[in-house]
Amino acid sequence: MREKLKKILHQYSPVNFLFLFLAGVINAIGVTVFIAPVQLYDSGISGTSILLSQITPEMFSLSMFLLVLNIPLFLYGLKRQGAVFTVYAIFAVVVYAVTAWLITDVLPIDVSIASPLAGTDLFLCAIFGGIISGIGSGAAIRYGGAMDGIEVVAVVLAKKLGISIGTFMMIYNVILYALCGIVIGSWILPLYSVVTYAAASKTVDFVVDGLDSEKAAMIITTKPDEVAKALSDQFKIGLTLIEAKGYYSKEKKTVLYAVINTFQIVKMKAVIKSTDENAYVTISVVADIFHGSRELDA
Repeated sequence: MREKLKKILHQYSPVNFLFLFLAGVINAIGVTVFIAPVQLYDSGISGTSILLSQITPEMFSLSMFLLVLNIPLFLYGLKRQGAVFTVYAIFAVVVYAVTAWLITDVLPIDVSIASPLAGTDLFLCAIFGGIISGIGSGAAIRYGGAMDGIEVVAVVLAKKLGISIGTFMMIYNVILYALCGIVIGSWILPLYSVVTYAAASKTVDFVVDGLDSEKAAMIITTKPDEVAKALSDQFKIGLTLIEAKGYYSKEKKTVLYAVINTFQIVKMKAVIKSTDENAYVTISVVADIFHGSRELDA
């Protein structure tokens, strides 16, 4: 039992938890200091939570909706994404929610009607809110977690619907902003929120090098069966084995080729290292995926 517990704990990195903590704090600052005070809307579940907190009684806060909506979605993706990702993601969202609560209800900062830094300037709030929250979201993904449950839903459902993760999230956000416009009876704030989404999306892309892209992993190993089985068992993905030979060593090796999503990269590295610590791995962005008669834009 002790060895099993030690093995489980070994999968989690204190460094990751530290950066996930910082990611949650940064994301909360972007949302509560710039976006929410002027009634702009973030993307995904965060934006949904802002809308719900505006149209429900005061006792239903932004922090409460962040937890209530996000945690079930992360648990929904548990089987596909793995326990480590789920724990990391829930930790990041809890930090985000608690920090948001501290800023809005505890600390002596007035964020009720305007941004303490950008006032009521919608453009400044949209740009800086998007960039700062994007840094937080990107950092969360970079260190093995996520800041928004809709990203997990996108990973699980996008391929089933025959669309890319980015397209899935764009459709969700278009619907969200349309609902915001209908509910508040104005399109000014939802349109500025599109600016927020664009700034955040580009920032996330910069931080994690392509959130909305599938990744192609090429693994050169002398233990192809063990590595392939470990990856297949963990991610339920298909792999292609290519026989190869080292140029200088003349040693026979095998190249495993697999397409994974961004969230699986951290776990994939750990699985490969535990199976063949001498494996050589390259990861690249996949621009297009052709599967049968379908073409999927990654």
